[in-house]
Amino acid sequence: HGAPGAGLLLMRVAIGASFLLQLAGTLPSGFKAMPATYSFVTVVLALLLLVGLWTPVTAVSAALAAGWHAWTYAQHPGFDILLGVLGLPLALLGPGAWPIDARLFGWKRLELQNATTPDSSPDSKPDTTR
Repeated sequence: HGAPGAGLLLMRVAIGASFLLQLAGTLPSGFKAMPATYSFVTVVLALLLLVGLWTPVTAVSAALAAGWHAWTYAQHPGFDILLGVLGLPLALLGPGAWPIDARLFGWKRLELQNATTPDSSPDSKPDTTR
């Protein structure tokens, strides 16, 4: 919630809208600039990012799709590289507080314990002498 959640929302919207705008820029040329498979994949990924569904998987897929497009089709790959680079932190950070992911699956919290302390060993017994 708060500023970090708003930042993740803005990142998701920026990546999803950028994919849609990139596709819309190819419409006047009759889809000759991009293959139909890539166009379909980018629309699906953009919509999933905009609504926030399966965000980590979608963000990694978007980064891979942008990298593939930059490598194979783009004459000026800077935009695709930027989309790919933005997709990876989004996948690592997660969807934030406001997407469908948070409503369906709830917040996941991973707590790591220090393995060197005696309390974290599986066969340590609680101290009952107090």
